[in-house]
Amino acid sequence: MRNEKAYHEQLTVSEITNACFEPGCQMVKCDPRNGKYMACCLLFRGDVVPKDINSAIAVIKTKRAIQFVDWCPTGFKVGINYQPPTVVPNGDLAKLQRAVCMLSNTTAIQVGQ
Repeated sequence: MRNEKAYHEQLTVSEITNACFEPGCQMVKCDPRNGKYMACCLLFRGDVVPKDINSAIAVIKTKRAIQFVDWCPTGFKVGINYQPPTVVPNGDLAKLQRAVCMLSNTTAIQVGQ
């Protein structure tokens, strides 16, 4: 999507939350679908409301497509900064109304691979 269109054609809170769990959107060299999550923290910025975040997390939990270990609570830690994401002028990143960053730990990451 071109930078000019990105601000007006925004993804929903649910869409960006689900994208966090897609292997192509993660900065790790492993497939998280091959393991189970132990911890998950979602850090939101911009035009988000807790109700939308809670709904997105509820959908993730009920679908059960994303696996969590059974010996640890499957709670999510959530942080919200209502200031919109900032961009570098004339940079490569588009101006967005909202963004999310996920910090997580998964059993898919193994030593020696």
